[in-house]
Amino acid sequence: MALNRDFIGRSYPPDEPYEVSRVKIKEFANAIGDPNPAYRDQEAARALGHPDVIAPPTFAIAITMAAGGRAVADPDLGLDYGRVVHGEQRFVYTRPIHAGDVLLATATVEDIRTAGRNELMTTKVELATPEGEHVCTAYSSLVERGAEG
Repeated sequence: MALNRDFIGRSYPPDEPYEVSRVKIKEFANAIGDPNPAYRDQEAARALGHPDVIAPPTFAIAITMAAGGRAVADPDLGLDYGRVVHGEQRFVYTRPIHAGDVLLATATVEDIRTAGRNELMTTKVELATPEGEHVCTAYSSLVERGAEG
């Protein structure tokens, strides 16, 4: 079944603000096995010109996945999540995420298209401070594999 094209351009406003902590950044860096001291040590981060420890570039997924998931979970979209594989993920930064940031995530369905027997959906999630400072845009593509038979 085709995904509902009426979702193209639909935006989902932010839920609760995400408060970035040193602990979460360190846990994420440990989980991905990245020993960069700027992810753990304030002085190392400050020596690089940052106000506090910074997050690894893929840390944004911890915030953006839930926001983008709101569209995916909408039953009116018509997505069979049992047939979904992750197609692509990329992040475009204005500046690094750092400890002390409070971020809001606004998700938008950018595109839905057919590719052979598959449906491809691209979401865009904008991360910004409550004051409106853009920090990062995350793009994610999901592929709903073709129908059985």
